[in-house]
Amino acid sequence: MEWYQIVLGVIVGLILLMILVIIHELGHAIAAVRNGVEVEEFGIGFPPRAKILGKYKGTLITINWLLPLGGFCQLKGESDAAKEKGSFGAASFWAKTKILLAGVLMNLVAAMVIFTILAFTGLPKVLPNQFVVAGDNRGDSGIVSIAGVVSGSPAEKAGLKKGDELRSMASENDRSIGSDIELVAQVSEVTKANAGQTITIEYNRDGAPHVTHVTLNVSSESHGYLGVQTMQKQYANVKATWSAPLVGVVTTLQFVGATFSGLGEMLANLFSGIWGFVTGNSAETQNIAAAGESVAGPVSILGVIFPSALAAGPTQLFWLMGIISLTLTVMNVLPIPGLDGGRWYLLAGFKLFKKKLTKEREAKVNGIGMLVLFGLIIVVTISDIVKLF
Repeated sequence: MEWYQIVLGVIVGLILLMILVIIHELGHAIAAVRNGVEVEEFGIGFPPRAKILGKYKGTLITINWLLPLGGFCQLKGESDAAKEKGSFGAASFWAKTKILLAGVLMNLVAAMVIFTILAFTGLPKVLPNQFVVAGDNRGDSGIVSIAGVVSGSPAEKAGLKKGDELRSMASENDRSIGSDIELVAQVSEVTKANAGQTITIEYNRDGAPHVTHVTLNVSSESHGYLGVQTMQKQYANVKATWSAPLVGVVTTLQFVGATFSGLGEMLANLFSGIWGFVTGNSAETQNIAAAGESVAGPVSILGVIFPSALAAGPTQLFWLMGIISLTLTVMNVLPIPGLDGGRWYLLAGFKLFKKKLTKEREAKVNGIGMLVLFGLIIVVTISDIVKLF
C-alpha cells in the first residue's frame, strides 16, 4: 500500500471516529436537557478552544484545536455531590441513568442505521449464522477455496486439490454438525468439531460439482484435522429490500453479542495466561499471546484497518464504521471507571448501599480508572507497532 493511501486512510478514519464520538456526546446532551440538567458546553474536538460558534438554549457550542479526538459534553455539576439546581448531581438516579446511557444508545442506533443502509446496498456477511430473511435476499454467496493441500494429509488422500471451491461440509455421524461453507472460519469449526470422524465434503472443481468423504485427523498438530490452507475467494453479503431495517437491527444485535463473546474469550485467555505464569504452566502462558493477537489499538485501527477498508471501497469503510460504533456501545456499558458504564456502576453501588459519594472519592475512582485505561492503550499501541515490524 502506498504512503498516500495510508495517510488518506488515517485522515478518513479520524473523521469517522470523530463523527461517532460526537454522536455519542450528542446523546448525553439531549438526555441531559430533557431531564433538566444544564449543558454548559458542547465541544467539537478537545481544548484548547479554537472558536465559539454560538449558543443554543444556553449551551456554548465550540470548536477546539484537538479536532480529530472527537468531542465532549460538559454538564453543570457533573459530580454526584453537586446539588445546585440544573446540575447533574441534583438529578434523580433515574435521570442520571438516562443521561449516562444515552450515548450508548446513540452509538447503538447509529450502528443500526449504518447496517440498515448497507443491507440495501450489500451488507458483508461475516458471521456463520448472520440474520437474513430468506425470501428477501439478493446477496452473493461466499466462496471459500483451497489455497494449498498439506502432503500426506486427509485432504490429499481424499483427492482435494488447490483451487477447489468448498461448498459444504457435513458430519456423517451427526448431520447437525456441518453447514454450507461461506466463511474460512467455518472450515476449522467443522473439522475441529468432527476430529477423528468421517465427513462429507461437497466442492466445485473447474465449475463442476464433486463429492468426497474424508476421515479427519484426531488432532491438528501434524497435518491439521483436514490438512488444507483456505482463502476467502468471494465474500458473502446480504442485499435486502423491505426487510433491510429488520436485517440492520438484528445484525447489530448479533454483532453486539459476538463482541461480548470475543471480549469474554480474550479475558479468559489473558487470565489463563497469567495463571500459567504463576503455576509455571507453559502451555497456558501462550494464551496471553492469543489475547494480544485479538486486540487492535490506535495504530492498527488508523494505520492499517482504515486504509485497507478505504482501499476496499465504501461498503467496507462504512461497515467498519458500524462495527466501531457498536464497539463503543459495548465498551461504555462495561464497569470501567471513567467511562459511562463505570460511572453508572459507581453511582448505583453507592446508592444501593446508601453511602454518600463525595466529589473527591468519585474523582479519585474515575481518575484511577482512566489512568489504567490509558495505560492499556499505551501497551496495545506498543504491541501494534511491534506487529508492524
